[in-house]
Amino acid sequence: MRTLAFAAALLAAMPLAALAQPGTDNERPVVRSALPAPDLPENAKVSDFLHAALGAVASGRAGQAEEALEMAQTRLLDRSVPLGRTHELSADPAVGQIAQARQALGAGDRVACLQAIQAAIRSTTAEGL
Repeated sequence: MRTLAFAAALLAAMPLAALAQPGTDNERPVVRSALPAPDLPENAKVSDFLHAALGAVASGRAGQAEEALEMAQTRLLDRSVPLGRTHELSADPAVGQIAQARQALGAGDRVACLQAIQAAIRSTTAEGL
């Protein structure tokens, strides 16, 4: 909880524009380079990626936060399911919490993003992920 309070204090002074992706002056789509990946080994735990995302949001690095959240969510979605049931969504609450964090990050809502990441950290830590 101290981490969330610290991150919220840091973010309170940061303008929302600091987390925004750079835009374009015209209507043409722009091809962007890959998002910066967190400095973690390939075999890192889901909770490690979530902690990296938390730090990236707190530091105003939206691209790195998005990449860390995507990597965490991908690891949670990598699961074995019976044939014919692959269309069913994952019942893991952390998957939904990460989706909420990604949505909040995209909307520039840092507080909601941090809260969703914290919830996902609690979920994954309880599961040993």
